[in-house]
Amino acid sequence: MAGTHMSGTAIVILAAGHGTRMKSSLPKVLHPVAGLPMLGHVIKTAKSLSPERLCVVIGDHAPQVGEAATAFAPEAQIFVQSPPRGTGDAVSCALPGLEGFQGSVFVLYADTPLITPQTLQRMADGMADGTAVSVLGFTPPDPGAYGRLIVEGSGALARIVEAKDASEEELSVRLCNSGVMAIRSDVLFGQLPKIGNDNAKGEYYLTDIVGLAREAGGTCAVVEGDAEEVLGVNSRVELAEAEAVFQKRTRQRMMEEGVTLADPSTVYFSYDTQIGNDVMVGQNVVFGPGVSVESGAQIKPFSHLEGAVVKSAASIGPYARLRPGAEIGKKAKIGNFVEIKKAVIHEGTAVSHLSYIGDAEIGAGCNIGAGTITCNYDGYRKYKTTIGENVFIGSNTALVAPVTVGDGAFVGSGSVVTDDVPGDALALGRGRQVEKPGWAIAFRKKMTETE
Repeated sequence: MAGTHMSGTAIVILAAGHGTRMKSSLPKVLHPVAGLPMLGHVIKTAKSLSPERLCVVIGDHAPQVGEAATAFAPEAQIFVQSPPRGTGDAVSCALPGLEGFQGSVFVLYADTPLITPQTLQRMADGMADGTAVSVLGFTPPDPGAYGRLIVEGSGALARIVEAKDASEEELSVRLCNSGVMAIRSDVLFGQLPKIGNDNAKGEYYLTDIVGLAREAGGTCAVVEGDAEEVLGVNSRVELAEAEAVFQKRTRQRMMEEGVTLADPSTVYFSYDTQIGNDVMVGQNVVFGPGVSVESGAQIKPFSHLEGAVVKSAASIGPYARLRPGAEIGKKAKIGNFVEIKKAVIHEGTAVSHLSYIGDAEIGAGCNIGAGTITCNYDGYRKYKTTIGENVFIGSNTALVAPVTVGDGAFVGSGSVVTDDVPGDALALGRGRQVEKPGWAIAFRKKMTETE
């Protein structure tokens, strides 16, 4: 059955499980790894194969899983399995979405978020010679209760044996079944209806398709993946394990791409973090979703970035917080205990310490003194602060938005700025200082007399 007409790819993602061990009101497959729900990871990996069809099978108890799948992949077809009756039955639910399809049908699991595009591609390549079924295998440290993959001398897959049904000899096999498969479409359509439920659980097991395909004269194969790739998440403990694997992989990749991590195990990335080469990342830095950092920037220790853009040669931190909408220009400096939110900081500007800049645009070459605050919220609406180029803002200034400070202006320390400041002007918005000579002596005398 090999040939160009069979070269297409379709993907069925099984996402109908109840996930009771998570003890959560959130459906299991919507729990995030590195800021993206597990289902999102699997869809992202699935799309790397450019599938002609994408089907997601959900349970009737969690319609929000279908909504999430549609958000990640608008082209996805959603099917409901009710009641849950095993993996074979789940794939049967998706058959209407595969009508007329010719090629390889991949079956993936929404609670197995770490499979790589490279592994799926190896499986796809292996289907090109007309293989009936390709199963993703792995060799765990402890095979335990996993189903075993029994391979013939030729390397072909003979059968899958559940641990509870295996002989002693079969249990000694270390190659295990991940559940992930690629099935030639004609084999799927022909053999899936023949799967029975004559087993302890009364369920329809997709694994039975291997035996049926062989009986029909088909060849079955095994592609081996890394044990970490097929880590299935059924509990919060396993969710943390998946997170750890993702972080380890991402740290490795970042360093290979030219990023310096001072202490890799203390840096946390999101699924979409983008960092250029020659970026220095200090200890205990957290990247939330939506961050990109250009080459040559420095992210100093204990900084937290989310939804932010950092341009080349900028310096962030230590102890800085960039919130969504922060755009930090080239060679700009955001120092310790500075929070930036929905604000553009242009080239060479320094906000060195203890400041909050929100809903603002600050031109190039400015100096923003310690303790400066943009007062952007009146309890009902947000307002913008606009600061021109080469402006000096003195320490402890409150800029009450909406307000504009022109190019080259100075604002004296301790000012509350409520009106626009023209370019090159000096603005002082504070009460006049008054001295009372000798007052302190009289005060101390009065206080000691009353003791």
